[in-house]
Amino acid sequence: MTLTQEKTLAAKVRSDFPILMQEVNGHRLVYFDNAATSQKPVKVLETLQNYYNEYNSNVHRGVHTLSARATEAYEQAREKVARFVNASSHQEIVYTRNASEAINLVAYAWGLNNLQAKDEIILSVMEHHSNLVPWQIVAKKTGAVLKFVELTETQEFDMEQFKALLSDKTKLVSVVHVSNTLGCINPVQEISALAHEYGAKVLVDACQSVPHMAIDVQAIDCDWLVASGHKMCAPTGIGFLYGKLNLLRSMPPFLGGGEMIADVFLEYSTYADVPAKFEAGTPAIAEAIALGAAVDYLTQIGMHNIEAYEHELTAYLFEQLNKIPEIKLYGPQPKADGSGRAALVAFTAGDIHPHDLSTILDQAGVAIRAGHHCTQPLHRFLGVQSTARASLYFYNTREEIDIFVAALKEALAFFGGIFA
Repeated sequence: MTLTQEKTLAAKVRSDFPILMQEVNGHRLVYFDNAATSQKPVKVLETLQNYYNEYNSNVHRGVHTLSARATEAYEQAREKVARFVNASSHQEIVYTRNASEAINLVAYAWGLNNLQAKDEIILSVMEHHSNLVPWQIVAKKTGAVLKFVELTETQEFDMEQFKALLSDKTKLVSVVHVSNTLGCINPVQEISALAHEYGAKVLVDACQSVPHMAIDVQAIDCDWLVASGHKMCAPTGIGFLYGKLNLLRSMPPFLGGGEMIADVFLEYSTYADVPAKFEAGTPAIAEAIALGAAVDYLTQIGMHNIEAYEHELTAYLFEQLNKIPEIKLYGPQPKADGSGRAALVAFTAGDIHPHDLSTILDQAGVAIRAGHHCTQPLHRFLGVQSTARASLYFYNTREEIDIFVAALKEALAFFGGIFA
């Protein structure tokens, strides 16, 4: 993608996000906290409003017109998500509140029923808490053993150590696709192939990849994949679990209640086929339909176009940050064209606490993250309590990077005067 194409893409999409047009603390907003949550285009906001204005009704349970319209939109959105990640069937897509719930669904419905004492679960030190805590709970209940892949010298997933950890005891490998702190892109297709050689199941946390690149679950050949809608231009309160159809059918329900049943008797119940079996109660109907609208929006732009543009932003971001001696960057450096890692960077700035730095940047209208980013074990592994994080999306621009870098230099100068 050329610079001309970059400007065209930026100009095209910026107007779709009214929130980006505002000022914060007297400065134009620069929103660099996209790894935490993305902003929502007008199309998604209008989809939410249209649902409540025109056909608000419960799904699946009514034969009246509004219920039929809601049900059709709700299930059409599921089909859109299935196509978006190249699932073989819409039945392989289960709506959840978020990726955390999706991982917990697998942990409770599959983990507790299939893992035994001394079985091994392989994770990595870079996992989000949502891909650590559920497996800690399962390991405690079942006696399974947790194993952890560490980092290479370039702070990437150590494939050689992973290969050494694999054995006939390995029953599950659950790894993040793109680290929300290091920005590294893990080779999940290779990880999946190696794990399957030992008969292990594979779960991929794709929260930071689904919004930014084309995902093909059949090519990855993972058993499960999870993502959160709010990181991919959809509302909060909606996410999804992809699972291979036969595997989902073999798993017992995660929650009990309405919608997930076939027949209910006083003494026992029978369950609906997937995905309904895992969607107890009234779902997040408007949010699911809006997720479908977000998928439409991203598809129209083109995930390959988004990925290529973000590579350019990444190259420029690192080019500018590498010029500042006080800044320490975490994760691998991008390739010359910006590929090889995500458009996010965790960093420290000399002796400035990340929270102080974030506060100063906010006064300049720049929104970044500060803290451990729900990766406390990773930060301990790196020997740092917390970091600042700037994370970009396709609606961000080089001009915004310039504003961010200028504000960062001003903050360094300000604190430098204090520390002097």
